[in-house]
Formats: sequence, C-alpha cells, structure tokens
Amino acid sequence: MDFKLISKFQATGDQPKAIKELLNNLGKRVKNQVLLGVTGSGKTFTVASVIEKIQKPALIISHNKTLCAQLYQEFKDFFPNNAVHYFVSYYDYYQPEAYIPQSNTYIEKDSKVNEEIDRLRHSAVQDLVLKKDTIICASVSCIYNLGDPADYRMVSFKIRAGQKISRRDFISKLTDLQYQRNDMDLKPGTFRARAEIVEICLIAGKETLKVSFSNNGVDTISLNSKRVVSYELFPSHFWVTPQEKLQLAVLDIKKELDERISFFKKQGKLIEAQRIEEKTNYDLEMLRETGYCHGIENYSRHMEFREPGKAPYTLIDYFQHFHRDFLVFVDESHMTLPQIKAMAIQDKARKQTLIDFGFRLPSAIDNRPLTFKEFEGRQRQSIYVSATPGEYERRFKIVEQLVRPTGLLEPPIEIRPSKEQIKDLIKEIKNNDGRVLILTLTKRLSEAVAEYLSEQGIKTQYLHSEIKTLERPQILNDFRAGKYDVLVGINLLREGLDLPEVSLVAILDADKEGFLRDRTTLIQTMGRAARHIKGRVILYADKTTTSMESAIREIERRRKIQEEYNKKHNVIPEQIKKDIRGWGFKKSIESELWIVKDRKILEGEMQKAAQDLNFERAAEIRDLIKKLK
Repeated sequence: MDFKLISKFQATGDQPKAIKELLNNLGKRVKNQVLLGVTGSGKTFTVASVIEKIQKPALIISHNKTLCAQLYQEFKDFFPNNAVHYFVSYYDYYQPEAYIPQSNTYIEKDSKVNEEIDRLRHSAVQDLVLKKDTIICASVSCIYNLGDPADYRMVSFKIRAGQKISRRDFISKLTDLQYQRNDMDLKPGTFRARAEIVEICLIAGKETLKVSFSNNGVDTISLNSKRVVSYELFPSHFWVTPQEKLQLAVLDIKKELDERISFFKKQGKLIEAQRIEEKTNYDLEMLRETGYCHGIENYSRHMEFREPGKAPYTLIDYFQHFHRDFLVFVDESHMTLPQIKAMAIQDKARKQTLIDFGFRLPSAIDNRPLTFKEFEGRQRQSIYVSATPGEYERRFKIVEQLVRPTGLLEPPIEIRPSKEQIKDLIKEIKNNDGRVLILTLTKRLSEAVAEYLSEQGIKTQYLHSEIKTLERPQILNDFRAGKYDVLVGINLLREGLDLPEVSLVAILDADKEGFLRDRTTLIQTMGRAARHIKGRVILYADKTTTSMESAIREIERRRKIQEEYNKKHNVIPEQIKKDIRGWGFKKSIESELWIVKDRKILEGEMQKAAQDLNFERAAEIRDLIKKLK
C-alpha cells in the first residue's frame, strides 16, 4: 500500500518551499540535510508530506519517550491507513547490571518490562519485515542490539490451511519461537492447546490466532474469529536463533568460558574464575534446555556469529535488510545526536568493570549500542530536524522553514541591566497579558525568586529536577489553566514544552556564558514566547555576550523574514489555542503511550545516575519507582 497523507491542513507559509527543497535534495541523492524549522511552523506536517511524496519507509528518531509518543500520535493521524509504529525501550524501570569494586558491591540487573510497549516493538518490527508503507517513531533505543534480522525472518513460521503438519509438531514449532504454553491465562507470547484446537495470543498484538487440526493436518485458521487462509508467525523474542546455530553458539561460549577461567587462574584471581564459571554454566544450561536465558543479549556476539568488535544488529539494520532504501529523520537533532554519541562510551565503561571482575565474559562488551560512526554509516539519506541545529548538522545543506501557518512572529527581545532586576520584573509581570516564564541559573535561586514573588501577591510556582518531582505534570497543567501566573525554572522549559499561554520569557543572568546560556539554549528558551501573539523576551544582563549576540541576531533575522512574508501575503497573526490534556492512562492503546510523567521523570533520573556510574543513587530511585507502582 502507498503512503497516503490525510489531513485537514494544507501546506502553507514556508512549508511548500521546504517540502520542495527537501524532495529536490533527496532526488539528487544528498545523504544529509537539515530542516531548520522554528517552533510552531508545522515541521511534522512537512516531514509527513516528504514521506508521502518519496514513498519510502521512514525511521523517525527522538531523544526521549514523551516526544517520541507525541510524534507517533501525529503521524498516526496523518497516515491512518498505513503502518505507523512506536518503538522505545520497553522498561518501566531499568537498573543495569553493575559492579562497584571500591565497596565490593554487585548490583544485579533489575527491570520491569512494560508488556504493552514490548508488544508495540514486536508489531513495529513485524510490519517493517512485511510492509513497505511503514513509519517507526523511535527513541534512541533503536541503536541498541536487536538480533540478526536474517535469523529473525528465518525462524518465522508460515501456517496455511490444508498444511500437512501434526498438532504436536505445530506446538513444537511454537516452542521454538519461544511461545510458552499457558492453558489458564492466555496473554501475548503464550498459547493453549485443547483437543484439536491451538489458540495463540500473538506477541505483536492482542489478536488471537486459532488453528484447528484434523487427521490430515491444519483444518482451519482464524484471526479473532475471522477465517484466514494463512498467517506468518514471528518469534516472541528478538534473540531467537535457529537450533543448528544455537548449538554452535553454545560451543563457542563454552570455549570462551574455558579461556576466561584459565586467564583468571593464571592471574591468581580464583574468586573471579569461580564466579564466571558458575554464572556462565548456568546460562549455558538454560540455553541448551530452552533456547533462552536471562541476559541472553550478553551472548549476542556468539548467537549472531559476529567478529569481536563488530557492530551489533539494530532496528536500522532491519530497515536495511528488508528495504535497503529508506529515510531517517532525527527530531530535535541538537539534543538527539549528542545523546547517540555518548551512549556507546557510557555502556563500555560499565561493561568493562563487570568483565574485569568475572561477572561477564569479554564478548559481553559487544552487546552495546552503535558508536556514532557506525550510526552514520548505516544511514542512506537523513534529514535532521531542529530549530537550532548543532555544529555537526550545520555542515550539511540547510532547508529553512521560518514562517508559521498562524503568522506568529519571533518574539521581540529587550536587554535590561541586572540591577534591581526582580523589582523591574514584578512591574512587568503585573502589566503582562498572559503567563510568564522566568529562567534562573540555579535551583536555589529559582526557589528564592518564586518565594519572593509569592510574597508580593503574584501566583508563582518553581519547577526543577529535584523539588516536587512527582507534582511536575500537574504544575504545568495548573500553570496553563491559570492557577499560577508565573513559573520559575532552570532548563526544563525548552524542547517539547508546548505552552501557548506564555507571553513573556524573562532570562536572569543571561550574560553568564555556559551550557544554560549558550546560543542554542537561548534560542530554544526564547522560542517559548513565540506561540503567543503578544510574546516577548527580556534578557537581564550587564554585558552582551557572544552567545547573546548570536542568538538575538538569529531571532531578529527570522522575525524579519516572517514580517515580510505576512506583509506580502496579507497574513494577520493568530493566537494558538490548544486544549489542556491529562497526563494519566486511558483505555486506548494510543492514549496508553502518554505514560504517567512523574514516573517517567524518575526513570530518566535513574538512567542518568546509572550512566554516571552512580549505581547507589540509581538503586534508590528504582525503589521509589516500585513504591509508586
């Protein structure tokens, strides 16, 4: 089926020009280009239009689950008749396996798999195998090992009505695919057999496949009670290896184990030798008996017969293997690309300690995310999407989309001295029509400013990463609804935060050069005022830094282009209106993707602690998440 974009909107503003330029570059086989689209300019619609015109499968990568879910929702709306999927890490919480030599502390891998997200991952991959009209919205987890795509297809099993296969052999096939028998509770990845009927709850969906047998083999096949002629069954785990390969892999793992035991003994490390022997032999026994073991991904190099150091197979390899020609879109690339660059480095540091102390074989180091060089090499054609492209992306051809369909302009910017800045700010707040965001440099200052403004009778709330973490989503809703007029924060008020009620953004200490006041951060932060018809920005500073000058110059350049367009086309700017939606779970699958954000914020903090090798802190947060559940 072809991609068919369905929308009540039509390309307007800069969108037609941007779409044409992007398509022209793709037609010329330009490998990398940038869509520089300002906030509110309809970048997602532009991307959807490109996909419809080019008719190629697409991978859209976002730097966090929440933004990824937003993109998934939008693309589902744009392409209701095509295969649009959501692919993110399936952990509700995740504490990686780790060892801290200083305190002799071993932390076992602890995680809780979200079965709904696991199902969506399988659904995404299976449609990618079978269909060309597939769009997958993924987090950066798409650069982690997913298993060999060739093996994944090889072990799949197509069942047909009239097929000569006994019920017993069919059940054996299901077991090879890692489906588990459960006659009492049928859930995804299980099956039950009663008399001559076998019912399978498919891993990729909530559908049930019912296969009835007669003496001659398969009699009938039905999917959710609807008769079908045939159906292709895929593995219920991504790491499923054909039996003959599995036997060879077990032998290779055993050989590496023997070498590792010998190495430790020569070093006089008897504890490490005993540790790796017991742990690996247990896993080998599970592999022989069931074809699967806890932490099987750590043996993926052997299961896939990869050479040491060779890159793992990822979701991108599935695109390559089954379609060869496809598009990659990197959303908020200035945030996503640095994250991708850091992941392999952080993973290697943690794994090496486990290997050195006998908790894992050396081959476990090859169960890893892609390096940035490997990520680059796997792309056919890529479009980086951002309002503030990073240094890496700015090397490529840039397509600008600066004019908003609403006609709204970039906010005017004013620099004021920091002396008596709070007094000046209070006067501005009281005369302001709309909500106000105040950006500080420290948590302590954000609390102090919020407290002082509250004492002055201004409805104010502060928002940062540690204080009132669990109340954060409700604070944002209350802010939009008018319970608070002012929100004071640090760097949480940037990408992906859609607050159309904000008419004033005030940045304190704007002249303090650094990550929180560099060019990219300033442009992103000031952009929070671009969704209001009266939006404006005040920078409190005693000097104009290079970052300030560059950011202001860019904002003014964009504003001039927008003003000229509006004048030429008689466009009158319109205020954006957006419903305030809830944050909790709802019944539909799509709504379930709007994961309860307080828990997600904690999970992000836990993962960051683990990446920083602060495993004690990560364990504390993990326990708090368990209490929440």
